[in-house]
Amino acid sequence: MLKIRDLSSGYGGVRVLRGLSLDLAAGEVLGLLGRNGAGKTTALKTIMGLVEATNGSIELDGEELRDLAAYQVPKRGLAYVPQGRRLFGEMSVAENLRIGCLVRDTGQDTLDGILELFPILIERMAQRAGNLSGGEQQMLAVARALCLEPKVLLMDEPTEGLMPSMIDTILETVTLLKSRGVAVLLVEQKVEAALKVADRIAFLEHGEIPASATPEALRADPAPLQRYIGVSGGVGGGVDLPPVN
Repeated sequence: MLKIRDLSSGYGGVRVLRGLSLDLAAGEVLGLLGRNGAGKTTALKTIMGLVEATNGSIELDGEELRDLAAYQVPKRGLAYVPQGRRLFGEMSVAENLRIGCLVRDTGQDTLDGILELFPILIERMAQRAGNLSGGEQQMLAVARALCLEPKVLLMDEPTEGLMPSMIDTILETVTLLKSRGVAVLLVEQKVEAALKVADRIAFLEHGEIPASATPEALRADPAPLQRYIGVSGGVGGGVDLPPVN
């Protein structure tokens, strides 16, 4: 479905991605982990056309996206939940969702299905997005992205700053999307969250992917977690890795 090959990009003269390659199949969740500054957010922004690629290719179902204008990329079926949510804070919840629907001309049936995932938003439709709680804002950001009926959903730190019950809601949504055939590229700092929902974990270091593994393999041997992100599984004060469903 999504195929990235030798992707390079950066800011000004600073090169951040250095030949990034990855594949993402329909209904697959790929966790992208790495230390701060490894290039995770840059990778998502480059895929979405928000940062210009200087080399490589970005293909979705065989169509090259690299040369498209940024506003055209979501129309092809790529949706993005950015870090910090980037909602239209002065607009209502309903207006934010309508903007999402306009991108690919989706209708009320799509919106009704999304609101079944986040019923609290039904009670907030007339409320300003900027007045929502942090968890409600994150649900709105995800809901707005889903209004595109995406083939691939890119999520940047979706659990950041959320209380445990809200984290569970976001992870349950990712699992549901997977069951519906949506591919998810998940950037996440919470190792436990990524391992719980991902089919594969790819480690990003210095703008490229030197290693990948399944959650099961990382439970058996957490050495890559220590090497690439500085955590270990259940030893010496490290994080406890959760059971993999």
